[in-house]
Amino acid sequence: MQISEAESVVMDVLWREHPLAAEDVVAALAQRQDWQEATIKTLLNRLLNKGAVRAQKQGRRYLYAPVLKREDWVLEESQGLLQRLFDGRVAPLVAHFSEQRKLSRKDIAELRKLLEELDDEQR
Repeated sequence: MQISEAESVVMDVLWREHPLAAEDVVAALAQRQDWQEATIKTLLNRLLNKGAVRAQKQGRRYLYAPVLKREDWVLEESQGLLQRLFDGRVAPLVAHFSEQRKLSRKDIAELRKLLEELDDEQR
């Protein structure tokens, strides 16, 4: 499911806590975004139309909750990024960050550990 960058900001609020009323989402985003209430409600409506969120009526308002799982969205986005920029391969991605000096010692240690675990699984 394709969601825009702005929609992903709204989804992030709902992934952290749900269900929430529109005014709760507006309040949560007031700290991070300079968006009008109408913009946030439009984004919620788009997400609802896409099936990324559901709305349940409670009294005079609707409570929103995610249908799209964050893990599924991250997987789709990361696969798309790899495909678009690195022909679907992970090694050139890591090499790119290495060449740009964007890998910390901690990153390198975590990558080594991950590679060792993957190597152990292959045996």
